[in-house]
Amino acid sequence: MEFTLGQLAQLLEGKVEGDETQKVSRLDKIQEGKPGGISFLSNEKYEPFIYQTEATAVIVSEGFKASKELKTNIVRVKDAYLGFTALLEAYAQFTKSALVGVEEPAYMDSSSTIGENEYRGAFSYIGKNCQIGQNVKIHPHAYVGNNVKIGDNTIIHAGAKIHSETQIGTNCEIHSGAVIGSDGFGFAPQADGTYKSIPQIGNVIIEDNVSIGANTTVDCATMGSTIIKKGAKIDNQVQIAHNVIIGENTVIAAQSGISGSTEIGKNCVIAGKAGIVGHIKIADNTTIGANTGISKSIKKSGETLFGYMGMDLKQFLKSYSIFKNLEDLEKRLKELEKKP
Repeated sequence: MEFTLGQLAQLLEGKVEGDETQKVSRLDKIQEGKPGGISFLSNEKYEPFIYQTEATAVIVSEGFKASKELKTNIVRVKDAYLGFTALLEAYAQFTKSALVGVEEPAYMDSSSTIGENEYRGAFSYIGKNCQIGQNVKIHPHAYVGNNVKIGDNTIIHAGAKIHSETQIGTNCEIHSGAVIGSDGFGFAPQADGTYKSIPQIGNVIIEDNVSIGANTTVDCATMGSTIIKKGAKIDNQVQIAHNVIIGENTVIAAQSGISGSTEIGKNCVIAGKAGIVGHIKIADNTTIGANTGISKSIKKSGETLFGYMGMDLKQFLKSYSIFKNLEDLEKRLKELEKKP
């Protein structure tokens, strides 16, 4: 796609300083900019590149003041980072919407329906009684089981697996290799030491504007639903167990694991490799640091939690009872030191 700088400025609610008739057709890093490309400057440590770049234009924030002569055009917007993000979104939307039609071989059962502007890639599969909305893109080798509902403008990337009874909202993105609706990890111990599988008869509900990363697994509920609420963003290689509830606009980074029946509040941030036990609740606006283990409910909103060490359980509990009182013990020690 190709746009004039004037058109881009209108899209970004900005102003061109230079030749607004020049055209760009590519998004470049500022340090690698070439003619026909547009870049952005938001981090001051990259400012030297704006005087060297060959990009046709650079998006800058309102407060930017050049200390040298510029060889490029600039598009001045309120916030350069947000402006370039909006441009990336527009570019991504344009390229994704260009995919239309059905490649062969692709299979959809006759009992299923799909809306206008569909894309179904080669070797994709759609089972029985599925209801799929408009502008949905189902890429090659994606699997959609029976009785699945998918809302408008949702993208199912190559190799993703959407198991039966799953419900996915509008404007969602399920990345390659993700598995939605696989059996939860439910096994009942038997008297002879073996385990008997517990049937998992629930489903997964993914609300609107949710992103699920590559190779992430969201298990179906034992009964009822595992729920990912609207606006949540899940990174790659995350495990979400049966009957978990993820709150609105919560973000979870790679390799984190959330055990069964835990409820995560809204607007939480869970960093990479965090581990959360089952059957607890995490309050809204909680931040959990990388490699942190959470073993009990977090009731107070807005807390930031960090730290975990693996050791013998009894020893850990004894040590932890001392550790959480270290501040008080330090004060008492200092008071003792002051005494003659």
